[in-house]
Amino acid sequence: MYLPGTALDFSLAARSTPVVHAKVASVIADLAPDDVQLFPVEVAGQPEQFCILVATKLIRCIDDKATEEILMWTPEDGRPEKVGEYRDVWGMRIDASQAGDTKVFRTWGWPIALIVREEIRDALERIGATGTKFEEV
Repeated sequence: MYLPGTALDFSLAARSTPVVHAKVASVIADLAPDDVQLFPVEVAGQPEQFCILVATKLIRCIDDKATEEILMWTPEDGRPEKVGEYRDVWGMRIDASQAGDTKVFRTWGWPIALIVREEIRDALERIGATGTKFEEV
């Protein structure tokens, strides 16, 4: 895939796979070494190093009652293998106590979300990482 312009320090390939510049990878690896795996990748047209970031922990922590709206798969949807799973989540809130000391993780049932602790967010903001978007959950 080729997109003209300046490469972002953080981007999502295929809408959910984080591709990060080496400086972002370094910050996250330093602050959350037990929570991520980093795989070097080449980005076409970019001489600098990038990595795919994999959050190694999936935590069941979505707070269904505090979340704005949740849509679950039902038998009527015609996808029996998904019945009872999250179909969509808006205004997600999590029960942070379920995460323990984990600093980077995905949410069980809605792995689209990549959750980072405040200290990771602050460190990425300090280095001026481009492409990041943070929303309190």
